Amino acid sequence: MYIQVSEDFKKKSKSAVSAIVVFILIYLLMFLFTIALAVGCIIGGIGLIAVKPMFITIMLGAGLAGTGVFVFFFIIKFLFKKHINDRSFLTEIRRSDEPELFKMIDEIVKEAETDFPKKVYLAYDVNASVFYDSSFWSMFYPIKKNLTIGLGLINTSTKQELKAVLSHEFGHFSQRSMKVGSYVYNVNQIIFNLVNDDESYRNSIEKWSNMSGYFSIFAALALFITNKIQWVLTKMYSFVNIRHMALSREMEFHADEVAANIAGSLALEESLLRMELAHNSYQNVINFYDAKVSKNQASPNIYKEQFFVMNFLAKQSELETQYGLPYVKLSESGLFNKSKLNIENQWASHPSNEDRIIRLRNLNIIKDNESTPAKNLFRDFEKTEEKLTAKLFSRLKYQKERTELNFETFTTEFEEQYNRDSFDKIFNGYYDNKNPDFTVTENSNDNLSFEELFSKDKVELVYTLLALENDKKTIEAIAKKEIILKTFDYDGKKYNSGEAGKLVPQLNDTISEIKQQIHQNDSDIYTYFLKSSAVLNRKNEFENSYRNFEEYDGKYEDKYILYSELINATSFINEKTQFEQIKKNFTNLKPLETKLKNEILPYLENTQVVDDIEEQTLKDLKYYIENELVYFSSDQYITANLQLLITAINILPYFLHKQYFLIKKEFLTVIKDIETIKSVSEPITISTTSNFAP
Repeated sequence: MYIQVSEDFKKKSKSAVSAIVVFILIYLLMFLFTIALAVGCIIGGIGLIAVKPMFITIMLGAGLAGTGVFVFFFIIKFLFKKHINDRSFLTEIRRSDEPELFKMIDEIVKEAETDFPKKVYLAYDVNASVFYDSSFWSMFYPIKKNLTIGLGLINTSTKQELKAVLSHEFGHFSQRSMKVGSYVYNVNQIIFNLVNDDESYRNSIEKWSNMSGYFSIFAALALFITNKIQWVLTKMYSFVNIRHMALSREMEFHADEVAANIAGSLALEESLLRMELAHNSYQNVINFYDAKVSKNQASPNIYKEQFFVMNFLAKQSELETQYGLPYVKLSESGLFNKSKLNIENQWASHPSNEDRIIRLRNLNIIKDNESTPAKNLFRDFEKTEEKLTAKLFSRLKYQKERTELNFETFTTEFEEQYNRDSFDKIFNGYYDNKNPDFTVTENSNDNLSFEELFSKDKVELVYTLLALENDKKTIEAIAKKEIILKTFDYDGKKYNSGEAGKLVPQLNDTISEIKQQIHQNDSDIYTYFLKSSAVLNRKNEFENSYRNFEEYDGKYEDKYILYSELINATSFINEKTQFEQIKKNFTNLKPLETKLKNEILPYLENTQVVDDIEEQTLKDLKYYIENELVYFSSDQYITANLQLLITAINILPYFLHKQYFLIKKEFLTVIKDIETIKSVSEPITISTTSNFAP
């Protein structure tokens, strides 16, 4: 199978290789300089000793020679460095273990015209990758790659989708034209190690320096010279890395085309669209059990739970089901990511899913679809799930013997937690990342419908605003040179860094326009519920809930200021401070500490706020509030009391956030109930007269 690379790929390959050639030339110049320096230092050291052999000249001569040797070693140390990938989280499988999976890999290898992986590993997560151990010498001889397949990916894919994902990974190494990409990647890693990986070098310098006070002078000189060399190399690394990142994007597109030719465009598209949901589901399970460590609880099978959570979340989002798996449409996957900013030479080594899917659809390569679950490739998938789950949890430390939650308990507790910690889906995610606008007033618009107020278009306005404001912050950072780069793309158009400042006013205009649209919609929402609640004789309930939320919202920033003041007032604990000043600092802290105790106490009495707090932490907080603690005595800190203070300070933001969430949820529950009752009693069919752009 031969696939012609694009002109962009050829162009960026040439650019990347040219950058490496420039780097090599500069490196050779520095190499020659360090040889000359080493030879000069050694000759000078020997000459100094020969002129007048005595202890001091021997030490100075040896130190001078050592300077040259250490500087030279710095420039060649990468020749002896080998990058070994961490395999502790991987589980190797062999052909005899899973013949059907290896049969699929055989098919991929044959069609992609590449080599079979050296080893195949299972990982915990929702991913697949090819990796290898590398060194400087690996540029000159071929290295067999290892394949890693995440069990979380297998668990949430069809056979055809898994084949597509694995074909993509092998696609990076299958074509002759792709070898330049592999070469550029390897050289890029070597340069990175040369620039950044100098811990062992500095340790050697330090040991040499500690041998004698004479040597310490020359050690400082060697570090001064190598720091200057490292500065040059850092600049060159940025120069090479920018072009490597640009090439990486094209390599992704090319690997996608290989995968499409082997498994079909549709299989890779559907896998890409579901992968974020599958990953979030896996992470939800991991987060769930992170909170269970203090209770010594673990999972017998996180992948069974991942599958449940994936389908549960899909149901909440009203996604369709296909082949027993959630079917995610492109329009649904991009709802919460409205950024138009693409900084190609900084973060975009992988193109967006949207860009990849557009290209896959243009290819439109159709293959027979094997839609059965990928887990059927395994002899006993459940046993494999349990084995990896046990290995994952064995890495955690428990205070007591751990117990395992059964599946029914997990599903019940997860659903309860989800419902407790999220807002009702009736609002379509409108309030997930925004609050009601308390500056709005009732307007005269009578032609309002709940469906329109919380429609997909209105929700997209909210997330577009969030993306624009984030894009603006990044572009402002580019304009201020806080982020150093040459060019970036915005809304499909390329800009150089000098044009960033001119783009900000345009963003401000767009942001202002969208804010006005959202403000108008919030005004319509307030009007709608004010009138609806009046019709149902629940106006007082609506207004009281609304004002309660508004009041806490107004106080929130002031309450948070207390936390900032406490952090500043206790910062001296981590600094070298004179004893008398420490005593004065703790005396000055007392008024703030009194405020802290008064702030925390009501939260401790609210079971909804503290339901996730460990029992011991609650006991510690109550003890802290009820006692006047001394933190410094006999010229030393009292660690136990100090820890109680730090715990109380750090818990304050959590309580503030949790209380805010609860008050917000209470308000949204009130308006949800109003809408539920009203929709039953009299359906509203008149659409809004407001004209909002999507």
